Amino acid sequence: MSGFLAGLCVAVLPLLAAGFWLGRRTARPENLGGLGTPVEHATFETLHTASLAAPPLRAGLTGETARRSARRLRTLLGTDALCLTDQDTVLAWDGIGEHHRTEIMDRLGGPLESGRGEAFRLRCDEPDCVLRWAVVAPLTVDDRVHGALVACAPRESAVLVRAAGEVARWVSVQLELADLDRSRTRLIEAEIKALRAQISPHFIFNSLAVIASFVRTDPERARELLLEFADFTRYSFRRHGDFTTLADELHAIDHYLALVRARFGDRLSVTLQIAPEVLPVALPFLCLQPLVENAVKHGLEGKADKSNKSHISITAQDAGAEALVVIEDNGTGMDPERLRRILTGEVSPSDGIGLSNVDDRLRQVYGDDYGLVIETAVGAGMRITARLPKYQPGVHSAGRLPRQ
Repeated sequence: MSGFLAGLCVAVLPLLAAGFWLGRRTARPENLGGLGTPVEHATFETLHTASLAAPPLRAGLTGETARRSARRLRTLLGTDALCLTDQDTVLAWDGIGEHHRTEIMDRLGGPLESGRGEAFRLRCDEPDCVLRWAVVAPLTVDDRVHGALVACAPRESAVLVRAAGEVARWVSVQLELADLDRSRTRLIEAEIKALRAQISPHFIFNSLAVIASFVRTDPERARELLLEFADFTRYSFRRHGDFTTLADELHAIDHYLALVRARFGDRLSVTLQIAPEVLPVALPFLCLQPLVENAVKHGLEGKADKSNKSHISITAQDAGAEALVVIEDNGTGMDPERLRRILTGEVSPSDGIGLSNVDDRLRQVYGDDYGLVIETAVGAGMRITARLPKYQPGVHSAGRLPRQ
C-alpha cells in the first residue's frame, strides 16, 4: 500500500507541476546547467524540491514539520506566500504578508468542514502588502481533513488554484504515508505484546516448579535457575526498542534452554554453531526465541515415547550480506498443509508457537523475500531458516540491556 502511494507520488507530481514550472522558466530563460531542455530542467527542479519537502511531512503534520516543508512547497508553487494549518491554527508561514494569519484562519471554517478548496480575496490595510488573493486546498487523510495548504498571491489565478490543489494532494499522500508508518509501528508493538502473551504460562509454571524442586536438595542450583528465569523474563518483557542484536537474542535463548534442560534433564541435547561475525546483526526483538520454543514443543513435549531423546541444533552463519540462522529439531514435525494454514492465519497458531507472528514481522521489516523457510513433515522434525540482512535502513538495535 505505502509503496503504491509513494510510486503514485513520484509519477504524478512531475507531470502536474512541470507545466507550471515550464511557464515560469521559459518566461525567464537562464543557464540550465547542462540538464537539457527547459522541460527536463523543470522536471528535475520539481522532483528535487519535492524530495526535500517530503521527509519532514513523513513525520506527520506538526509545527516543526510544517516549518521545515513550507519553504519547499512555496518553491513548488512559485507563489509569494504559503502557509500550512491544522484545524485550529497556522502551523507555519513562509514568505511575505504574515499579518494575514488571523484573517486566513477566520476564513478556513468552510473548507475545513467541507473538504473542498476555495479561493477568496484578502482584505489588507498595509500599503506595502501586495497579497490580494488566497487559495485554500484542504489536506485530507482517509477522508478526514487534517488542515489546509494556503497559497497567497497578488492576483487571482486559475493556474495557481489547480497547482495548489495538486500540491495539497501530494502533501496529503505524504501525511497518509506518515499515518501508515505510525500504524505499522503500532502493529509491530501489538504483535510483540501478543508474542509476549504467548510465552506459555505452562512454561512459567513448570520453570518455577523445577526451581522449587531444587530448593531443598540443591539450593545453589535453585539459585542459578532463578537467576536464569529472572534474566529470561526481564529480556522478554523489556520495554525499549523494536530491535535487538543476534547476540542478545541468543543470550535470552540460552537462559530459556537452561530452564528447559533443568526440567527434562538428559532427554534434551542442544548444539549451537554461531559465527562470531554475525553476533552484532540487528533483528526484530523476540524473533528467534519463539522458534526455539516451537522446537522444544514439537521435539520434547509432543513426543509420545518419553524415552526417545530430542535434539535441537541452532546455527548462525555468515552468508555475505546476510546472516543465515537455522533452527532444527528431530521432533514430531507437522503436516505441511496445516503449517501453511497456520502461516496464512486460516487456523489457530496454537500448534506453531509464534511461527506466524515471526514470519509476519520478518516480512514487514525486510520484505516478502525474507519470510521464514520451514521444512517439515509428520514424524520428520522441523527445520526453520531465517535470513537476516546485515544492514537494513531503520533496523537498529536499542543496545544491550545491562545485567542487574
